[in-house]
Amino acid sequence: MPPEVNALEVTVTAPVASFRNPLYAGVQVGLPCPPPATVGGMLAAAAGGWGAVDPGLRFAMAFRAEGGGEDLETYHPLEASGRKADPTPRLRNFLAGITLTVWLVDDVERWQRMLRRPVWPLRLGRSQDLVDVRARTVTLYAQPGSQGTAIVPGELTRVGLQLRLPTAVSLDRSRTRWDDYRYDPHGTPQQIDSQFSDRARQAVVLLPPTHPVHAGASLTA
Repeated sequence: MPPEVNALEVTVTAPVASFRNPLYAGVQVGLPCPPPATVGGMLAAAAGGWGAVDPGLRFAMAFRAEGGGEDLETYHPLEASGRKADPTPRLRNFLAGITLTVWLVDDVERWQRMLRRPVWPLRLGRSQDLVDVRARTVTLYAQPGSQGTAIVPGELTRVGLQLRLPTAVSLDRSRTRWDDYRYDPHGTPQQIDSQFSDRARQAVVLLPPTHPVHAGASLTA
């Protein structure tokens, strides 16, 4: 591994975001951070669709929110027959003042161009949650770093919430790859064996590919 690499650091901000936990059917349970599949979908929107994304693309990410709460949102469920049922108000968890940081180490110049002028509007979570995106080139160093608020593979640390998150979803949404991750919403100085870290010694851990072609199976039981 080279002692340092050039990377694209993408900072995504939004006043409100909501990430539904797909493991719970019939209720709205919120996740404390976006799943990798969600972030991969945002990148695919910038590129113009999954057909414009390298199936081997990997990225690292960290996430923080300034607060959160609950509100009521009207849902339009479908019956088993496929017909629309009556609209139903339900409690929804949301996060406020969110900042997502994504690091890309491959095709840096190309991704910088695509994120500067995305093909499709960039959203995170629900379709109405538009985000602001800023990108800059940075240097990453091949050394361990602090876990902080990074979302990392579950086997890398025992600190933080253990989450079962979708890594990749097939284009027809019939298959999902699930993996275990760890995330500390408060941030932790715990040192982890990361591939890279930035100048502030924040760990930068590349996650499994999120392209739909990888939606067949999970690496973890």
